Amino acid sequence: MQIKPILTAMRHHKAGTVLIALQIALTLAIVCNALFIIQQRTARMSRPSGVDEANLFVIRSDWADKSDAQRIDVQMQADLIALRQLGSVQDAAPTNSFPLRGNGWDNYIKLQPGQIKMTTDAAMFFSDEHTLAALGTHLIAGRNFTASEIGAQRPRDAMHAAQVIISKDLAQRLYPDGSALGKTIYVSMGQVPSTIIGITDTLQAHMISSWADAYAYNAVLVPARLLNDYTYYLVRARPGQLDAAMRDAPKALYAQSRMRIIDRKDGVMSFAQVRQRAYERDRGMAILMGIVSVVLLAITAAGIVGLTSFWVGQRRKQIGVRRALGATRGDILHYFLTENLLIGLGGVLVGAVLAIGINLWMVTQFEMARLSLAYVVAGVVVLLLLGQGAVLAPALRASRVSPVEATRSV
Repeated sequence: MQIKPILTAMRHHKAGTVLIALQIALTLAIVCNALFIIQQRTARMSRPSGVDEANLFVIRSDWADKSDAQRIDVQMQADLIALRQLGSVQDAAPTNSFPLRGNGWDNYIKLQPGQIKMTTDAAMFFSDEHTLAALGTHLIAGRNFTASEIGAQRPRDAMHAAQVIISKDLAQRLYPDGSALGKTIYVSMGQVPSTIIGITDTLQAHMISSWADAYAYNAVLVPARLLNDYTYYLVRARPGQLDAAMRDAPKALYAQSRMRIIDRKDGVMSFAQVRQRAYERDRGMAILMGIVSVVLLAITAAGIVGLTSFWVGQRRKQIGVRRALGATRGDILHYFLTENLLIGLGGVLVGAVLAIGINLWMVTQFEMARLSLAYVVAGVVVLLLLGQGAVLAPALRASRVSPVEATRSV
């Protein structure tokens, strides 16, 4: 089929042609970036935490009497004994924070005492000798803390951790050319070094914001109980007994002391709930982008159908003349499909440039990753197929126009 007659016909319908082409361009630009955002958010939500999520839950205990740090320490140790004695519990440990919590204590990590610029950032998890077992996290090198190494400190006390355990990702970042085991790091603003005595397998930090993606798996376990206004207990249930452990644990704590507050709604959370809450915004953004993409594609398809149907109605006599001169139904069908394909090609070319431009703007404004060209190519293919699918019904209707239409007056 010759393209020139089609281009001539399109010049006589400039407004409609330009309108549909621009609609395709904008749809491509927005949908490509929306799908890229969905992929990025989905990837964030599926990141492994490194803990036994199926059996882990956390309890937040707010102390009714916050003034006596020594009394809080004694109570914490009594609580832990009570939790570990429950038949449905494998192990329990105190902490100030935990993976995916969203906020907590993080510190600059340095390799030299006089270093001005940090080497990296990392989450600080106050721990004891039961923390690794409670999390379900394993050591890949070194040893665990011993009971004699566990201290206690208040939030405003300077951190003096003689020994620390770090995650493997942090170890690799600090010492990419060798083993970090036995090396020293500085985890506070002071000049006291901490020796790395153990390295865990994957362990996610509490930080989940996009600015902290570079530090997402940097974690330092500090051998101390933090005597804060509240504490978290990490409790790992025995397989298949999570529900029972979540019922038994608060009762055991209240049996130890009523001088605490455990919120009925958020005081006891399974790790599934922790994960859901941590990625609530990412999930919402992915759903929103999905809805936007579907709506835009539907509107674009409807626009193509509407415009082509309008053109078919206008050209019925011309189509009848062509049929009378020997054009087959297939010729008419191919005409409208080719016409729509040319409009679509113009639209996707402009849309591809817009998609890349929008992404570059978001990279500078929101520190997003660069859009992969694979998304642009996939978007181009989808939009062209959508356009051809949308135009098929009115094109088939045009192909069924009888030659007798040529004899009818308008």
